[in-house]
Amino acid sequence: MHSYRYLTCSALTGQVLAWDLPLSDVSYGPELNGPGSLTATLEPHLAHVLGSMVDPGNTMLFAERDSKLMWGGLIWRAEPEAGRYPIEAAGFTSYLGRRHDLHGNLNARGPYTYGDPCKLMRDVWAYCQEQPDGNLGLLVDGTTSKAKIGTPEEPYVSGWWETRSLADLVVDAVGADGGPEWTEQVEWSGNVPLRRFRIGWPRLGARRTDVSFTTGVNIAVPEPVIYDGDTFAQVVVALGSGEGRARLRAIDAVRDGRLRLEEVIDVPAVKGKDQLSARARTERIARQIRGDIPEVDLIDHPAARFGSFAVGDDVWVQIHDQWTDYDGWARVTGWTLTPAQGDQQERMTVRLARADSFTYGG
Repeated sequence: MHSYRYLTCSALTGQVLAWDLPLSDVSYGPELNGPGSLTATLEPHLAHVLGSMVDPGNTMLFAERDSKLMWGGLIWRAEPEAGRYPIEAAGFTSYLGRRHDLHGNLNARGPYTYGDPCKLMRDVWAYCQEQPDGNLGLLVDGTTSKAKIGTPEEPYVSGWWETRSLADLVVDAVGADGGPEWTEQVEWSGNVPLRRFRIGWPRLGARRTDVSFTTGVNIAVPEPVIYDGDTFAQVVVALGSGEGRARLRAIDAVRDGRLRLEEVIDVPAVKGKDQLSARARTERIARQIRGDIPEVDLIDHPAARFGSFAVGDDVWVQIHDQWTDYDGWARVTGWTLTPAQGDQQERMTVRLARADSFTYGG
């Protein structure tokens, strides 16, 4: 039996508020290029702790399994619902959605001409955490890349009058041609929960030959391989900023011997032609993949111990059932861990994407 513990800290000071918050119905996990989330239920008779230990929008929450920190983030909601007291939290980067560039160009850090999108992400966090009462104590990787954002003709500019959130700027950094990837990570540093914004370039994670997901071994429930014509496309049209005839447009298309199928994506925040073309190409490559395994439910097994693989890793997946014999590399794009409770055993739902649907800078 594995031991779980949930602790809360003040988002402003880092002071521990609760070392062992009694939660049930817990599910949590990180994701690729996203903050991840946690949902849980606080026992109704303990609702009196909300003011001192659970203050939405002002409290950090951490999940620990067998003395190892597995996830951390900010509590955003805690409201009673028909005799239950559900809690909702999201990773620290969710905070960027509630912050804006009030000075313009991140207080003179921009505009960016052939700028490194890794630096743009670091500048976003530096600007965020230098403002009064805005420091989450998040450490940001010093990763650099050869990707570029902004050109002399079209510098990357963040105007204060645009009222874009800081989260939007991170999305732009990831969307740069050959741009970086990110996720969050927490770990103990003595008695302090260390929180990190991990940047990977040309990618996060690695191809793992020591980990595998296999039907009848560690996949708890048989998972079907999905072949969906509605999501397939060899032609992707990306629409960027502007209106009418002045709107930016990029088309990425190939011929592959199949009936032509088209997809239009709307990304009005993208202002650069190169960035828009990169979005179209990435989307086209992903939509040309046939045979998708969106997720698998795992048990903790020597083939892939929980915590032994990370977001971004490629894992060999083998699905064998009455419909499909599938063997191939899939990429971990997120996971959700649900502790054992009652008759339900511990399980991890791992979200996957075909590894060959990704392109990396380099």
